[in-house]
Amino acid sequence: MNATRKSGARQDLEDAATHLGLAHELRFQSMFGGVLAYFSERPCAWIGAPGLALKVAAEDQPALLEIDGVTRFVHAEGAKPSRQYLVLPPALTHDTPTFAAWLERSLQAVQKKPARKRRP
Repeated sequence: MNATRKSGARQDLEDAATHLGLAHELRFQSMFGGVLAYFSERPCAWIGAPGLALKVAAEDQPALLEIDGVTRFVHAEGAKPSRQYLVLPPALTHDTPTFAAWLERSLQAVQKKPARKRRP
């Protein structure tokens, strides 16, 4: 993945977070050959070679998969498709209000489960 594509996807995510008034809740960490995005310390998106993959609740996936260009995230050739992450096309992530709405749905789904407690 070239740096322009990665930074573009990251900017799209930052724009959507700002649109929601949650830019302060967003952080990024390099991981697994890409960048993992966290909201409120919970993973919500992964940016890598395939593009931006959004963590989506099972009940929201059918509607999102109907959008042209949305596919299941596959981390490596021959690996099974992700059950939680969907790769979004740039046309969707560049549309800040629409992407922000999907990001908000993602964040609400992520919040359903409490964060795991770390062992001392």
